[in-house]
Amino acid sequence: MKYNTIKEIDEGTEKENLKKIEAIFFVSGRFLNMQDLISLSDLNPIILRDLVEKLQDKYRENDSALEIVEKNGLWKMDVKQEYSGIVNRIATGSAEFSKAEQETLAIIAYKQPIKQSVIIKIRGNKAYDHIKKFTDLDLIKKKKIGHTHELSLSDEFYDYFNVKERDNLAQESLKEEKTPKE
Repeated sequence: MKYNTIKEIDEGTEKENLKKIEAIFFVSGRFLNMQDLISLSDLNPIILRDLVEKLQDKYRENDSALEIVEKNGLWKMDVKQEYSGIVNRIATGSAEFSKAEQETLAIIAYKQPIKQSVIIKIRGNKAYDHIKKFTDLDLIKKKKIGHTHELSLSDEFYDYFNVKERDNLAQESLKEEKTPKE
């Protein structure tokens, strides 16, 4: 593409940088901090902040199923909440976690905090591998207690699976139980 003016050059550069940031968010699938964005894009923080805001506006204005979520100075491209059910149905075909890993994580989520030794008794020795994977992904927290560890969900778990925190979920469950069923 040939540019005739400085303004056209600037607009072209901005469009390319916007596409670069969009691609980074798309591929990463996780929350990124400013340092992540700088190292992945080679852009300065002032330009990056402006581009992230423009990308957020773009998805909002185009009434897209996607959005750029911001939480505590971290950003992530995600599917809007109203479309997460569709995505989850599609994703369950080839899940990122095996069925055994999903079951181990479900027990941790339901029983947290829970001792690692209890998980191993329930799930068997293969659960050590599951726990290591979840710890490496920062989905669970491990705290040394005696000869074992206490396992609980991390904040990243809630972000990763796009669910509300446990207290909110518990309150919603109580509301549903109190609501008369038809």
